[in-house]
Amino acid sequence: MSRDTTIALIRRYLDAFNAKSSEDMLACLTEDVAHDINQGEREIGKEKFRWFNARMSRHYDEELGDIVIMTDESGTRAAAEFTVRGTYLATDEGLPEANGQRYSLQAGIFFEIDDGLISRVTTSYNLNDWIAQVKAG
Repeated sequence: MSRDTTIALIRRYLDAFNAKSSEDMLACLTEDVAHDINQGEREIGKEKFRWFNARMSRHYDEELGDIVIMTDESGTRAAAEFTVRGTYLATDEGLPEANGQRYSLQAGIFFEIDDGLISRVTTSYNLNDWIAQVKAG
């Protein structure tokens, strides 16, 4: 895969996120996608990713901005750095109580690409920063 093709794939995935289109996000993934949840466990497969997206959309309304996409020479590894701007809609288990708090934080995703689709999504952000913003908000 070329670098340009990988960048276009990652852009399509992130645009689908911002459009709140889980199905379009899923169309960018392999059937056995590995999803490394920030400070959580690894989940395998599109169906688990679908359930994760549904849970997230119940609790959070988020948009990604200031997106920068990077890739290696082969186009098989990529990363995106961005700013998450969101609203905490409903209390998520084990986290502070939600009451519509707004937040903004830096985050990133690392990707692996196989046969033209994303085979790994590893998300990283500072959970302590998010908690502090939510508690203050």
